[in-house]
Amino acid sequence: MKETFDLLIRGGMVATPNGIALADVGVTRGRIVAIGSFPNAQAAEIFEAKGLHVLPGVMDTQVHFREPGNAHKEDLASGSLAAILGGVTSVFEMPNTVPPTTTRAAIQDKLDRAKGRMHCDHAFYAGATPQNIGALADLEKMPGVCGIKAFLGSSTGTLLLNKEEDILAALKAGTRRVAVHSEDEDRMIARKHYAERGKPETHPVWRDAEAARMSTERVLRLAKQAGRRLHVLHVTTGDEIPLLAASKDWATAETTPQHLTLSAPECYERLGAYAQMNPPIRDESHRLALWAAVRDGVIDVIGSDHAPHTREEKEKEYPDTPSGMPGVQTLATILLDHVNKGNLTLERFIDLTASGPQRIFGIAGKGRIALGYDGDFTIVDMGLSRTIENSWIASTCGWTPFDGMTTKGWPVATILRGAIVMRDFAATMPAQGAPMRFVETLEPA
Repeated sequence: MKETFDLLIRGGMVATPNGIALADVGVTRGRIVAIGSFPNAQAAEIFEAKGLHVLPGVMDTQVHFREPGNAHKEDLASGSLAAILGGVTSVFEMPNTVPPTTTRAAIQDKLDRAKGRMHCDHAFYAGATPQNIGALADLEKMPGVCGIKAFLGSSTGTLLLNKEEDILAALKAGTRRVAVHSEDEDRMIARKHYAERGKPETHPVWRDAEAARMSTERVLRLAKQAGRRLHVLHVTTGDEIPLLAASKDWATAETTPQHLTLSAPECYERLGAYAQMNPPIRDESHRLALWAAVRDGVIDVIGSDHAPHTREEKEKEYPDTPSGMPGVQTLATILLDHVNKGNLTLERFIDLTASGPQRIFGIAGKGRIALGYDGDFTIVDMGLSRTIENSWIASTCGWTPFDGMTTKGWPVATILRGAIVMRDFAATMPAQGAPMRFVETLEPA
């Protein structure tokens, strides 16, 4: 009897929980139904993957797509197009929009806006404020919500939760994992004079390593006190690593490709305010400490913190310039280049961008190539070298801090629930994205 599939990925090096080996993968009705050798199979569509690696769909667990309120920088359509062009199949989108995503109505508005417009699967964070603490337990249960996000230090937007009693109350309000931007607001206010006009290289002097360490130490203590699972976003300092390593029972950690690839002062000398983000790119000692944390397993996830701003905004005089840079489209190739350079194994890349997010956030049906899972794949050519160029960037902002950088290892196809949505660096069909599902909020059949 011949096997019949909707999609057959044939002859690639397939990364399954059992290892990376030559195999075929069959997908029917959006789910993986067969892994093995099927030389006589029939399929509505066949993808010849000889010479390529077939990886679980890459997830970017930290993006800012700026809609609603700042569509001149990005919107859900352009940001998600950038995602699939870079091999990313799913994203978690952040709540610091205008208005912020802090109510049921605001969350539903984003879900409605995403229908028929987002090219990748998606989930939205609910933002925590002192005013909505009582509603957080309800908000986190909404379908399409990935969890609660709290800004412990001010960044882009108006969301801020910096008083200890408010942070503890928010941590006690609900059960799902809380993700935090961890910088100490009071220390940053006291040090604002270190941000010298016209000198973006002073950004990490103002928002120094101690501001991050202090905040992370406090929120780890409060999360333990509340008995709440915590996820510390975009970790940037070596000072935080021992604290996080001692808190693995309840806390996980994330860093970014930028903090693993760029370092001060060189990035500020070359890029100026285009290198400005929160928390900042720091010196080489911190970059190397983050790599050690990746190797030691302290870092659980790598997310891009995709946060676009226009050139006009970035070319103002520091500190009038906004913090943030695009990254969803370059996340995979930057990390695959590190794999080729020996800084990362391919298995660890998969752990940091697929199985790690699935484990931490309880994502249903994604994160591995296994029977019954969604047919999400990032198909990569590990031997392909290309130069990242601003002209390739689909984000509305139209630039990347990695312009001119040649990387080895590129996604050449993005497959979303069995649909080939990107091939050879171009989108192949209209937007196919749908809300992600989570084990803790699965709706009854």
